[in-house]
Amino acid sequence: MSTQARYALQDDRPTEDLEDHIIHLSGVSWDDYERLLVMRGDHSAPRIAYLHGEVEIMSPSRTHEAIKSVIGRLVETWCLERDIPFCAVGAWTLKSKPKSRGAEPDESYIFGNPDAERPHLAIEVVWTSGRIDKLAIYRKLGVAEVWYWRKGRIEPYCLRGERYVPVTASEVLPGLDLDLLTRFLDRPTTSEAIRGYRGALREVAAP
Repeated sequence: MSTQARYALQDDRPTEDLEDHIIHLSGVSWDDYERLLVMRGDHSAPRIAYLHGEVEIMSPSRTHEAIKSVIGRLVETWCLERDIPFCAVGAWTLKSKPKSRGAEPDESYIFGNPDAERPHLAIEVVWTSGRIDKLAIYRKLGVAEVWYWRKGRIEPYCLRGERYVPVTASEVLPGLDLDLLTRFLDRPTTSEAIRGYRGALREVAAP
């Protein structure tokens, strides 16, 4: 069975050896949330989300990190092949005290203007269930598009006013075939995934 097929069958309930380690806290003030960020320091993990006094502290597993990294590298490959300017901004801490929200994506990107105040795309990997609803956070922070990877599939959501709606294709990267990208997530190494995806993109683009 391929890795992608195993992902599709993945039970995202916690297990002792493969799970993301997640801690939930309630009744947390904004000042306490900011103190948690200071204590964590300038690192990409654990990732800390805040929503109206609820805090989630998530230490990602190796598999979680591997999936988000390959997705990100393939997004970058698509942009390079299509000559799309981008800035990878990783687990950028996005927060707003007036809106009582804060989050750190698994991966995030700005396309075009590098001085944008928010990423145009945030990528979230759901490897272990029970996580805080990131869409409820991102919708008030103005992130145009969010991709959720879960059980071998990428589900894109686009911001419409103050809510996200599921869509069938990326709008911040029009023309990107998510089904094609997903086919290369199960390669044994990241380099093989990039080479294979780049070759597929060039075949599609060939006259």
